[in-house]
Amino acid sequence: MPQLHITSLDLTRATPELNLACDEALLDWAEAHDSPGLLRFWESDRHFVVLGYANRVADEVNVEACRAQSVPILRRCSGGGTVLQGPGCVNYAIILPMSSVSHPSHSSPAPGPEQKHSEGGITAANQFIMGVHRAALTKLLGKEVTIEGHTDLAIAGRKFSGNAQRRKRTHLLFHGSFLLGFDLELISQFLRFPSRQPAYREGREHLDFLTTLDVRRDNLQLALQEAWGAREAASELNGLEAATEQLCSEKYAREAWNMKW
Repeated sequence: MPQLHITSLDLTRATPELNLACDEALLDWAEAHDSPGLLRFWESDRHFVVLGYANRVADEVNVEACRAQSVPILRRCSGGGTVLQGPGCVNYAIILPMSSVSHPSHSSPAPGPEQKHSEGGITAANQFIMGVHRAALTKLLGKEVTIEGHTDLAIAGRKFSGNAQRRKRTHLLFHGSFLLGFDLELISQFLRFPSRQPAYREGREHLDFLTTLDVRRDNLQLALQEAWGAREAASELNGLEAATEQLCSEKYAREAWNMKW
């Protein structure tokens, strides 16, 4: 594992909108300060739906159920599918210089059949980051973890982590979630069966496809910090809070962004 001098932040904002905005603000901050790397952890205290950038609301979300139970429908800046977030769903974001993942110096797993069609730089980053996480989770859990689809982690064919990527000029954001004590039965209430699915899902409903990990959040975070050689930040990054609030008010809290498709 190359030494990237990554800074680790355990940083949960007050609202789902601010938490989504914070990931993009960290990416902007990293580019502006030529950061060697950032690793953030967070967990929402309330449930909300978050769509991938190009997802259509009507195709992915049970809008009526969300409105009836005041579950916000939001959209992130990266691709991937639509998910339900909330307590027991631990999120992370890692921001890295693209130069550090374009030609990783450690050995990466060979791409699966659904990864080979991706652009070279995106595929290399996926392989690099997912390889680090697969190894860390296999060690932590004491059982074999596999990389499935584009960027899923699974045990015995059941998904416990989904991930997505956003690239800018010099840095990329790679973020996702881990299902720990999450109530899986809620997912079918608020999400439709996905319009696109990886081959390994084989048409399974949410409860048959997903699983949770029997592991404490602090142990999960420590495993990822160790895998990345990340150190905890002494204080919040200068200007990050203001940038997060601005992105939230101009984008993530606006219906024009969240419901645009």
